[in-house]
Amino acid sequence: MADVYATITQADPALVARVAAVLEQRAADPRQAQMRDAFLDAIEFPAGAEVVEIGCGSGAVCRAVATRSGVGEVVGVDPSPVLLERARDLAAGIPRLRFAEGDGRASGLADASFDVVILYTTLCHVPEPARAVAETYRLLRPGGTLAVFDGDYATTTVALDRHDPLQCCVEAMIGGFVHAPWLARGLAPMLRAAGFRDIRTASHGYAAVDEPEYMLSVIDRGADALAADGNVGAALADALKSEARRRVETGRFFGQIGYFHAIGRKPV
Repeated sequence: MADVYATITQADPALVARVAAVLEQRAADPRQAQMRDAFLDAIEFPAGAEVVEIGCGSGAVCRAVATRSGVGEVVGVDPSPVLLERARDLAAGIPRLRFAEGDGRASGLADASFDVVILYTTLCHVPEPARAVAETYRLLRPGGTLAVFDGDYATTTVALDRHDPLQCCVEAMIGGFVHAPWLARGLAPMLRAAGFRDIRTASHGYAAVDEPEYMLSVIDRGADALAADGNVGAALADALKSEARRRVETGRFFGQIGYFHAIGRKPV
């Protein structure tokens, strides 16, 4: 199963609506929010910064940026009209925030028109991610900042031991929703190759034990993918979902994903 996000403009609207719901669920997760805030705190926004987020999805990160003190206009770009419609609905009433349809590899925005470009869990879904990084370089003013946050999705696990059947759901979810699960490990070299300098990096850990709603969505999507591909029957897919919830009820659930950020500057 191919990465849904990589072909989001061809996806069934119901599937895109599910994607939007998962993005908002993730944004509302307290531990995910802590990582997002730590990442945004690491960005040096100049006074009145003009910011663009490439691959904004339902707009959760754009909303967080637009409400930060000192930030000027924020633009969210995404190729999916369905996601953009949801983003506009959720951002109603937030000033200086707008959304535009566009591909992260060729956004159509003007050269050197932004102080900060953000890619938040976007590059791992983009075929030819180096093209998207080159596009951010074009969009930035001299001295501007590219800030990339992405999952090291190859680390994703819910396994309690080496034979845990729920891990199959994780692998299926990654296969169907992540184009490049190892991408985070090559972020810094990718930014350097594009011309960025003064690169700063940091890792972030996400673990879900007591409130694992987002990780349950990972298992559910993986179980559905296994069934859709004919690898398991519907009854087994349902049983895997039930097993995940049984672990929650009995206090035995564990889920973990590593994340990583790289922030670089376009030379003056």
